[in-house]
Amino acid sequence: MIKKLFFLLILLSATGLSYSQSKIGYVDTKKIIDGMQESQDAKLRLDNLVDDWQSQLKILQDSLKNMRDDYEKKKLILTEQLKTQREQEITALSASIDNFKVQKFGEGGEYFQKQREFMKPVQDRVFLAIETVAKREDYDYVIDRSGSISLLFVNEKNDLTAKVIKVIEGK
Repeated sequence: MIKKLFFLLILLSATGLSYSQSKIGYVDTKKIIDGMQESQDAKLRLDNLVDDWQSQLKILQDSLKNMRDDYEKKKLILTEQLKTQREQEITALSASIDNFKVQKFGEGGEYFQKQREFMKPVQDRVFLAIETVAKREDYDYVIDRSGSISLLFVNEKNDLTAKVIKVIEGK
């Protein structure tokens, strides 16, 4: 993070020397998003989904516990064939529970997909507002201070990409 900040300061200093004074602003997107009703509604929708999934998971886990308890109580009187059948049922239910957890809460699972889906309109609205303010007030750069340093808006007149490409190509 220190390297990113250092690089950003060097970049901003270099562009500031080559152009007139650059205007830099910052925002705290976390504070903005946390204060929006749309964000709170999205979080509530996600929390409700999680509650439903946890209820379903609890039902499955209780069923598995009951199945195991019943098996332990009766395994001495069961035939080998019935023991094998019950063990397979327990294993299948246990695998089903593991699959459910991964499907809902695992990396790339439904939780993260729904979180992105619910929050995207909020984030889009925030970034559009940042761009509007930056252009209206003639900012060259807008930095987000809420997390890792990231540029949210860059005035295209400060883009050195084409010039760097020309230097690389020897033009």
